[in-house]
Amino acid sequence: MSFAAFKMMHWPTGVENCASGYITHSIFDTTLHIPIVSGDDLEADWPAPKRGIGAVPNVVITAANILEVYVVRVQEERNSSQEPRNPKLAKRGGVMDGVSGVSLELVCHYRLHGNVESIAVLPMGGGNSSSKGRDSIVLTFRDAKVSVLEFDDSIHGLRMNSMHCFEGPDWLHLKRGRETFARGPLVKVDPQGRCGGVLVYGLQMIILKASQAGSGLDGDDDPFSSGGTVSARVESSYIINLRDLEMKHVKDFVFLHGYIEPVIVILQEEEHTWAGRISWKHHTCKLSALSINTTLKQHPVIWSAISASCALALNNFASSADSSQELPASNFSVELDAAHGTWISNDVALLSSKSGELLLLTLIYDGRAVQRLDLSKSKASVLASDITTVGNSLFFLGSRLGDSLLVQFSCRTGPAASLPGLRDEDEDIEGEGHQAKRLRISSDAFQDTIGNEELSLFGSTLNNSDSAQKSFSFAVRDSLVNVGPVKDFAYGLRINADANATGISKQSNYELVCCSGHGKNGAVCVLRQSIRPEMITEVELPGCKGIWTVYHKSARGHNVDSSKMAADEDEYHAYLIISLEARTMVLETADLLTEVTESVDYYVQGRTIAAGNLFGRRRVIQVFEHGARILDGSFMNQELIFGAPNSESNSGSESSTVSTVSIADPYVLLRMTDDSIRLLVGDPSTCTVSISSPSILEGSKRKVSACTLYHDKGPEPWLRKASTDAWLSSGVGEAVDSTDGGPHDQGDIYCVLCYESGALEIFDVPSFNCVFSVDKFASGRSHLSDMPINELEYELNKNSEENTSARNEDTTKTKVVELAMQRWSGHHTRPFLFAVLADGTILCYHAYLFEGVDGTKADNSVSLENSVALISSGNSKFRNLKFLRIPLDTSTREETSDGVAAQRITMFKNISGHQGFFLSGSRPGWCMLFRERLRFHSQLCDGPIVAFTVLHNVNCNHGFIYVTSQGILKICQLPSASIYDNYWPVQKIPLKATPHQITYYAEKNLYPLIVSYPVSKPTNQVISSLVDQETGQQIDNHNLSSDDLQRPYTIEEFEIQILEPERSGGPWETKATIPMQSSEHALTVRVVSLFNKNTSENETLLAVGTAYVQGEDVAARGRVLLFSFGRNGDNSQNLVTEVYSKELKGAISAIASIQGHLLISSGPKINLHKWDGTDLSVAAFFDAPPLYVVSMNVVKNFILLCDVHKSIYFLSWRDPSFTLLAKDFGSLDCFASEFLIDGSSLSLAVSDEQKNVQVFFYAPKMSESWKGLKLLPRAEFHVGAHVTKFLRLQTVASSTADNKNRYALLFATLDGSFGCIAPLDEVAFRRLQSLQKKLVDAVPHVAGLNPRSFRQFRSSGKARRPGPDNIIDCELLCHYEMLPLEEQLELAHQIGTTRAQIFTNLVDLSVGTSFL
Repeated sequence: MSFAAFKMMHWPTGVENCASGYITHSIFDTTLHIPIVSGDDLEADWPAPKRGIGAVPNVVITAANILEVYVVRVQEERNSSQEPRNPKLAKRGGVMDGVSGVSLELVCHYRLHGNVESIAVLPMGGGNSSSKGRDSIVLTFRDAKVSVLEFDDSIHGLRMNSMHCFEGPDWLHLKRGRETFARGPLVKVDPQGRCGGVLVYGLQMIILKASQAGSGLDGDDDPFSSGGTVSARVESSYIINLRDLEMKHVKDFVFLHGYIEPVIVILQEEEHTWAGRISWKHHTCKLSALSINTTLKQHPVIWSAISASCALALNNFASSADSSQELPASNFSVELDAAHGTWISNDVALLSSKSGELLLLTLIYDGRAVQRLDLSKSKASVLASDITTVGNSLFFLGSRLGDSLLVQFSCRTGPAASLPGLRDEDEDIEGEGHQAKRLRISSDAFQDTIGNEELSLFGSTLNNSDSAQKSFSFAVRDSLVNVGPVKDFAYGLRINADANATGISKQSNYELVCCSGHGKNGAVCVLRQSIRPEMITEVELPGCKGIWTVYHKSARGHNVDSSKMAADEDEYHAYLIISLEARTMVLETADLLTEVTESVDYYVQGRTIAAGNLFGRRRVIQVFEHGARILDGSFMNQELIFGAPNSESNSGSESSTVSTVSIADPYVLLRMTDDSIRLLVGDPSTCTVSISSPSILEGSKRKVSACTLYHDKGPEPWLRKASTDAWLSSGVGEAVDSTDGGPHDQGDIYCVLCYESGALEIFDVPSFNCVFSVDKFASGRSHLSDMPINELEYELNKNSEENTSARNEDTTKTKVVELAMQRWSGHHTRPFLFAVLADGTILCYHAYLFEGVDGTKADNSVSLENSVALISSGNSKFRNLKFLRIPLDTSTREETSDGVAAQRITMFKNISGHQGFFLSGSRPGWCMLFRERLRFHSQLCDGPIVAFTVLHNVNCNHGFIYVTSQGILKICQLPSASIYDNYWPVQKIPLKATPHQITYYAEKNLYPLIVSYPVSKPTNQVISSLVDQETGQQIDNHNLSSDDLQRPYTIEEFEIQILEPERSGGPWETKATIPMQSSEHALTVRVVSLFNKNTSENETLLAVGTAYVQGEDVAARGRVLLFSFGRNGDNSQNLVTEVYSKELKGAISAIASIQGHLLISSGPKINLHKWDGTDLSVAAFFDAPPLYVVSMNVVKNFILLCDVHKSIYFLSWRDPSFTLLAKDFGSLDCFASEFLIDGSSLSLAVSDEQKNVQVFFYAPKMSESWKGLKLLPRAEFHVGAHVTKFLRLQTVASSTADNKNRYALLFATLDGSFGCIAPLDEVAFRRLQSLQKKLVDAVPHVAGLNPRSFRQFRSSGKARRPGPDNIIDCELLCHYEMLPLEEQLELAHQIGTTRAQIFTNLVDLSVGTSFL
């Protein structure tokens, strides 16, 4: 392997930081308040009663280098119109405070070129609270980079506000000679938004001065201000050296509320202490408060404190500073190191402890003095890495070790709850001092409530002493799945694997089973990159071209009311229509699929182009090549024959047949093979259809390359909001409303057309006014907005195209061959627009609204110059409609032949409760919509899929049917156990214990797994079990009192569990457990194949290596255990039986088998053992300097050792001895290692504690290898995450590349991400590397981060020679696909290649590494 590619396949999911603020909307945006439902007349007298939970800010989360902004959607209870529409949302957490559901919806998602160290939200302050201001996000990166981002409505994404960098040669003096720092930059902000502080390099404080709103710096005259909204800005930054203020070790800092100038309180340690010195040296911390004057850059210390005025002892180590008075103690013992906290009201803080318990800390105060602290236990929750309050009744728990949770809380106070007449559901959450609004009883109680609020403002004892009786209730409202931290994983066969599969479909036989989480959040995560449907039945059906299912209800009322619409979800399909090459089959989808082709009036003599329902499912329309039929069930009502559009046109168009069809009740849009368009208009009163040809398209010479109808359904059609004259927009839907006599709005229908020139237009139907047009749609720009299409330009381009044909090598391949536009159900969903190009590119756009102030002016000035365009754009209504391109990671490009392109996109509304679309073709896949975010999951198990449709009947509940290219029709359902709202489908099996290592036993499909769980024991029991093996004497406990000996002490107990996957995708079963002895830790478990000398045959055994962890007074020792798997699989009693166990000196940290012998690393020694069926005998040993072997890899007779401090060793074993071939002479704290094989070359990969990966090779003939003793570097790369495990897998042979004996390394990290390092050919490597260098400058990077500096090897200040740059970064290369076509061609031309060639290389790489 001389050249390789680094490719992320599953991005980090462990949330490290979270914050909340008004990023995408301001607190005064009334649209995001919950609609108020007045319950009865009693409340009508009150001015705007505050129900629900008020305005809710956004949630911002970061996971390693992922940044996501969510908007919180709240669903009210008792709002009946919403109930049937989104039943899934309302399920979780019941009803609390009039709210029945809260969910997170994604606004934007970014993959940054750098790991976020800390995050804060800078509020829009500056005293100008009446402005429509928004908050900004402050991100910090190592070593001292600060980026300020704001949300820009015009691009519907985040934009750089300012950047502050304090690293590099100019700022070296800030480090004061140090190279490593315990943590990255820490950012906090002033609650009023006047400034922020970033602590870098331990003792340097960067002050970010916020610009005052309305001070002339920003406002209406600001060119950036989008539509009048202003975000918080940082005006300037400067540095305070805390060393000058005689601070030595700063632990933390925070800004205080309520001061005239910003005040920072810094927690610092005068001199260090540690746990072993606590009885001699304690109380080493003190607080100092600095008043920050940003204009004068002064920061006087205004007070400092060593002892607290009010304290609470949490455990028996607490003692007061002067040790004279006794501290008040809490009524339970708890430790708050590694805890995170947030204020959930003005006097209650919520703390999340390291054991995952939620604690409530209440301040009991009188006036301005806090009398005492009250700590109480609340619910147990996830082990949190960060916590933030969201609005006044929600908080978000971000977790690296478990799923992150959004929780709603409700506070009840003692006396208020007992007031008569106060209804339970009316009681509101107390927050922001809204007590007057909470006590809504009757108008004469008004005076008392005002008095009560005044009391609370001036803080009397009466008011706050009651709050000791505050009780909180919690409801989990939403959760984000996390698969990290992955400590180890195994690669095994799925239950429903297909033994006969070959090539790429063979890969979907496998799954990854990972050890993830910690403690009570420990789980086994089963990850599958591709979906394998659960098959119900299959039949052979050669030559199938398409399949459709249709509904039929005879007794359907004319006016469809909402109650019937709810029942529509559960209506069964009536007929299945199958189009073969020369005929059509019709099947009834009752209990059994029975063919009824002969007895129905369907057109069965030729193939069907499309079928669907019209007139509210009362009729079926079937379109074939020369006509269409309208059927009522199985009887034909009407037949249409498509001839020439009008009689006087030439006879050549007689032969034009239907090419593609789009159905949107009651219209059907047809595209003919001569690129003309027909519209079938239905009349719901008579249930008949007439043909009309849009007049606007008659005279035009432009050829339509793709078209579709879009039905804008819902109680409030979304596109009407995009109209610039919103009060006139009711006219848009008139044509539909008049036909449907009922009050229920059926929504509007639009026609989306794309021309051969690449332009796109949207018309309203049936009047065919152009409401939106965009030029060069097919080139895939990042944002689309309404602009007139210049037809003359297109003609000119056509003539000049011949001259530049060499440059634009594939303009013909960039025409749009398929269009689809869809808005799925949900209260806040926005339409998506999909386009498939002829070269296989899939463009995906998400609509959004932006009322541009200056955008319209610019459009008008353009159109005035060109009178032709003015007419067409004069009635263009959707000025506010914009489209944002979003990446769709399909890793598939499939060129369509010049013939008719098959429809590849099939929308579905409910398959097992999911909505999205299915993409058929050679690499089919599912695209599902969750939280307004598309998740793409491929389905490779059946190879290419030619047709797909949904099926809902008795035997197949919300399932689907597809036909493979081999002509097999399969009826399936989606596996229900998987969670699809993740980068890969995942199934989590909770263990409630910490998993450590897992291995796979293929013969019986079992997964042996090491787990540990904490057990609390009396101290004397723990001590009595510690026996020094050398001398055999007990450890004495003379210095412990009897109380101390009875005190509980927590130790980890280990066991090996043997898990078996469940057949139906249900919970996994523990088949057997092997307990370890007390204070014995299992360190490694492996399935080994040993050669039995006596019987001369190989045995497969389970080998376990352990260590006794008994403190530093006892010499380390461990055991090696061998187990055999029983023959009879049914009897779980003897599934595994111990065949050998032996105690050795040193910890047994790694085990492997080499050529039938057992290789054991025990402490600093590597031993080779031979097996005779009952006993292990040492055959060879190697005393290397390894201190502790982390991993051991074997290929043939080569061994790779990876040490915790001493880097890697490369050995070979030839009977009877080991030979050290070479080693890396540098010191390296290793995490994982593996061999990398490319053809005949062998390389050694290793990951380290600085989040790097290095690849070495053995070259004894090269002079710099010191006669072969030294391993030479072949490549180095900064991954940005701790890689804990490599797995060597053979790459999949693709059509173009020949992958004989080429292996890639799949790796997992502690952030919950997965990726691979795959060997590349030199030609492809050089091509992609030069493209990568161009992309560094060609793409604007989020937060202003440089991808080259991110991927630089980190050596934490140690001097070293930089290694060769032989790894390309696919995270940067994936930006190429998102560039507009013109820029793609330009870049390809600059590096001397073609766009098609680059895409071939990228697709080969992703196909070659699709292992799951």
